[in-house]
Amino acid sequence: MRAAGAAVTALVLLAGCGEDEPPTTDAPPRAPRAAYSLDVVARGLQTPVGLAAPRRGRPGEVYVVEQTGRVRALERSGRIRPRPFLDVRGQTRAGGEQGLLGFAFHPDYPRDPRAFAHYTDRRGDTRVVQYRVRDGAADPASARELLRVEQPYENHNGGQLAFGPDGRLYLGLGDGGSAFDPQDRSQDPGSRLGKLLAVDVHAPRPRWEAVAYGLRNPWRFSFDRATGDLWVGDVGQDSQEELNLVPGGRAGGRNFGWPAREGTKRFEDRELRGERDPVEPVVTYGRERGCSIVGGHVYRGRAVPALRGRYVYGDFCSGRIWTLRRAGDGVADVREEPAPVPQLASFGEDGPGELYAVSLTGVVYRLAPA
Repeated sequence: MRAAGAAVTALVLLAGCGEDEPPTTDAPPRAPRAAYSLDVVARGLQTPVGLAAPRRGRPGEVYVVEQTGRVRALERSGRIRPRPFLDVRGQTRAGGEQGLLGFAFHPDYPRDPRAFAHYTDRRGDTRVVQYRVRDGAADPASARELLRVEQPYENHNGGQLAFGPDGRLYLGLGDGGSAFDPQDRSQDPGSRLGKLLAVDVHAPRPRWEAVAYGLRNPWRFSFDRATGDLWVGDVGQDSQEELNLVPGGRAGGRNFGWPAREGTKRFEDRELRGERDPVEPVVTYGRERGCSIVGGHVYRGRAVPALRGRYVYGDFCSGRIWTLRRAGDGVADVREEPAPVPQLASFGEDGPGELYAVSLTGVVYRLAPA
């Protein structure tokens, strides 16, 4: 894939596809000054779409996910190590909304030297693969497939991999693509598409469980490392982007509503399944503020005290970044920060909890004191 210009079309993965509609909520206030600055950590990466780090890792020890099929280690100086940590370009179909989309280390790494990748294979299907890390890189000979899911279309692959507070590996999958989930896969309990899946990677025969459903394209979810809260950014279709909160991360059986609902908008001709009422989004916004939500993290680092305990998220199309804080089972003090990131693709944390932002232009930023 070519760099920035082509990359904009490459991650329409995030974008909905509709016409402008009136605002869905009052615009959040703009903070009078940024709570942070954006320090450039590295440049020259190829379509970076994610960032991961060992939970027990050193400050600044981060690994960048390139959509084309590589995971690159960054040194604290910002230098990109020449040898990729993982290289699956030969097994990956990259471009559009496909490619290497997710990566995670085992929470006990390096004591448990395993890493996990989610990518689109040459047939266009989803694969989750486990690797053993040897001599500072993922050993391709150790590859063990944990999941394969047939993808009917080329879009809405989701892709986030993250370990939850219960020690299981979680994967967010989109609805399989097209528009408005034509086969109703997100609400179908027999399909893995449109679901939040979890697996015990320590089991002799790992079995994936659908712990939540009704997702369109969950482009980044995270667990608050202090409370276990689950935050899910789900990309909208025509009118609304939505942010969902599951307190304590207890997602079992939760229905996020798609395709019977987009944000707060209900489609009466589509059926909600299951006994639970759908999870109500805690934030929605319309096309006047962006077109593709990028879920983030609750900041638990030390470098930026003004952000501590606030959830940080943004939008790919507009580059805007917002922060908020949890209030009960909802949120409060939503504000737009005056420090946008062009072509914002993802957020990520290092081991101590410092926050990074990844731009599809090939730049990685660290949030630092203003």
